[in-house]
Amino acid sequence: MGYNQEFRKRTKDLAIAVITSLAPLKYTDDLSIARKQIIRSATSVAANYRAVGRARSKRERFAKMCIVVEEADETLFWLEMIETMEYIPKEKVKVLMKETGEIVKVMSSYRKKLTPNTQS
Repeated sequence: MGYNQEFRKRTKDLAIAVITSLAPLKYTDDLSIARKQIIRSATSVAANYRAVGRARSKRERFAKMCIVVEEADETLFWLEMIETMEYIPKEKVKVLMKETGEIVKVMSSYRKKLTPNTQS
C-alpha cells in the first residue's frame, strides 16, 4: 500500500473510531457539544486528506493539506477535552490521541514539503 492509500485509510479509520467511541454514549448537553465538534473535525481530516489527492493544482493541494493539519490538531484538542471530562475510558482516548498525534506529525511534515511559494 502506498503512502497516500495508507493515510487515506488511517484518516478514515480514525474518523470511524471517533464516531464509534462516542456514538453509544447517552445524551447530555456538555457531551453533545464535544461529540459534535470532534466528529466534525475527525471526519474533516479524512475528507480533506482525500481531497488532497484530487487537488487540481499545487496551490489547492497545499491549501487542503493546511486544512488537514488544522483539523487533525483540533481533533487532538477535543480528545484532550474528552479525556479530561472522562467521557470514555482513558485507555481508549490514549489510543485515539496517539493515532491523531501521529497523523498531525506526518501531515505537518508533508505540508512543509508543499511550500506555498512554489505553488502554481
